[in-house]
Amino acid sequence: MRPETAVTENALRHLLNEWDPIGVADDVQDEYDCMLAPLLQRLRRGSGQAEICEFLRHELEDHFGLTPVPSEPEAMAARLVSWWRAAGRADGAGSG
Repeated sequence: MRPETAVTENALRHLLNEWDPIGVADDVQDEYDCMLAPLLQRLRRGSGQAEICEFLRHELEDHFGLTPVPSEPEAMAARLVSWWRAAGRADGAGSG
């Protein structure tokens, strides 16, 4: 794994643990690691908030067995897209 990839994954893990939709991040730091690679793939190819939201909603419902309040995945998707852009990672997204 490249160093910048590890830094990016750790930052994304931190955001997901802050969100903590199932309430276990205080005890289990890697609970949401199953979402790291799929989210990073979407962000790197320039996916927008709607696609990120749909992925999060699907994960909450199908993987974690939750019925999310509609605003929860939407707010997190907005946060992730904003974080990605603010970090300057959106430059060149979708190319290659």
